[in-house]
Amino acid sequence: MNVKIDTKEKFTVITPEEVRLTAILTGELVEMLLHYQQKDIPHLVLNMQRITEIDEASGELLANCQQQFYEHNCSFVICALQPAVEALLDKAELLEVMNVTPTESEAWDIVQMEEIERELMGDE
Repeated sequence: MNVKIDTKEKFTVITPEEVRLTAILTGELVEMLLHYQQKDIPHLVLNMQRITEIDEASGELLANCQQQFYEHNCSFVICALQPAVEALLDKAELLEVMNVTPTESEAWDIVQMEEIERELMGDE
């Protein structure tokens, strides 16, 4: 799967280059994303701006991947969902369990807020 990777100071932005996300492609993407939990900067923003079509299995894989990040105390925010993708995830009741923002800038804000929250919780 072709992706654009943009590494920031506190997180990495991954933008898939595909327009259609199938379960097979999502499996490859999830495998790549999970490796980021072992990196010095384990927090991710998944920018879905180019994805115009997704199936329910792909949505479930992404939701499970996101949950694994949070279980490992790492941030994972999905942003820039296209209307058809958002509608499918909403219909499948996956949006309720996913951390999704309309823009990449808002995703950055959430990652930074979660980082501050982890630092404060670590002080207790």
